[in-house]
Amino acid sequence: MSKILIRGAKVLGGEPQDVLINGAVIETVGTGLSEEGAEVVEAAGKVLLPGLVDLHTHLREPGREDSETVLTGTRAAASGGYTAVFAMANTFPVADTAGVVEQVYRLGQEHGYCDVQPIGAVTVGLEGKKLAELGAMHESAAGVTVFSDDGKCVHDAVIMRRALEYVKAFGGVVAQHAQEPRLTEGAEMNEGVVSAELGLGGWPAVAEESIIARDVLLAEHVGSRVHICHLSTAGSVEIVRWAKSRGIDVTAEVTPHHLLLTDELVRTYNPVYKVNPPLRTERDVLALREALADGTIDIVATDHAPHPHEDKDCEWAAAAMGMVGLETALSVVQETMVDTGLLTWAGVAERMSFKPAQIGQAKGHGRPVSAGEPANLTLVDTEYRGSVDPAGFASRSRNTPYEGRELPGRVTHTWLRGKATLVDGNLT
Repeated sequence: MSKILIRGAKVLGGEPQDVLINGAVIETVGTGLSEEGAEVVEAAGKVLLPGLVDLHTHLREPGREDSETVLTGTRAAASGGYTAVFAMANTFPVADTAGVVEQVYRLGQEHGYCDVQPIGAVTVGLEGKKLAELGAMHESAAGVTVFSDDGKCVHDAVIMRRALEYVKAFGGVVAQHAQEPRLTEGAEMNEGVVSAELGLGGWPAVAEESIIARDVLLAEHVGSRVHICHLSTAGSVEIVRWAKSRGIDVTAEVTPHHLLLTDELVRTYNPVYKVNPPLRTERDVLALREALADGTIDIVATDHAPHPHEDKDCEWAAAAMGMVGLETALSVVQETMVDTGLLTWAGVAERMSFKPAQIGQAKGHGRPVSAGEPANLTLVDTEYRGSVDPAGFASRSRNTPYEGRELPGRVTHTWLRGKATLVDGNLT
């Protein structure tokens, strides 16, 4: 079995330590370690984190392989420091049966750049009318525990209640795309001053907040778990904070782009900034950062949403919504949360590895960097500064809002159960 000695890394941003990997597990953590025959990785000055876990990724396969595949998406994940991703159900066909989720699961196993855990649809065809095969998907080889109609909202309160009741039986969670459809008809960006000046259809904050308020009350009523996808407004933060104060079993995520970008960018009419939920105001961005820091928002999730060139290189109204994010997420979090003093690297590990793994029940992931634990790890050069060049992305798509922008930090190495998937910034 191969041995790897990571020498002098700042584990979770702390004091330098050596980490010895033996096969698929961490054998020893300490100082002054040596091991004859081990491959040595000199990591002085770099931060060692548990492998990142993304609870919200769009891999597009099956059906939209022109945007992304399980192979290209997991290569992008490894490049960004991820060892596990949860693949959303809005594929073609929709992942609403045991057969489709097993297909995605096995593709992840076959390619091996990171673990792929499929998310099952809540309703058949994402149509919001009839519950999908939740139990069958959970009992399948994929072992689905997270269910979401992401891209669409489970807007019918009765259907949402039934889903919450159903997943209780096996400890599952419903992840809600909070968007009241009637309030967002024709919406193209955040409703506010900028949308009024530009004459674009507005996506009001209340369309998100009203669904979150309803769903936390439903979760309390039935005693179930609900997870809020890509929370984006200051008002949503306050509702989740209130719900947690009542003991309601709710968790929430924020995307990197909602921690950094605002609706002022839409003035460029560049479709790369068109996303759902839309970029909000500076006030919202600051509220989201504070909520992530104080734990009201539990995790960072990328909502990696790849699109082919022609779906973004067009007029604003015709453009698809979404941004790629797996390869830039950690850098954005460093800029917005670590370099601002809002989070330590240990806090980043909590929000990008430990907690998402816990919510999604990702076995072997989100574990401490200590002896006997699986060697799912990522090494980060936090001193690096560089401009984002999408031409070098592993993702099949290039729709990043950060092209040409300087961001801090760079993932240099990723290990999945002791096997290097990324070495010196290059995929193996």
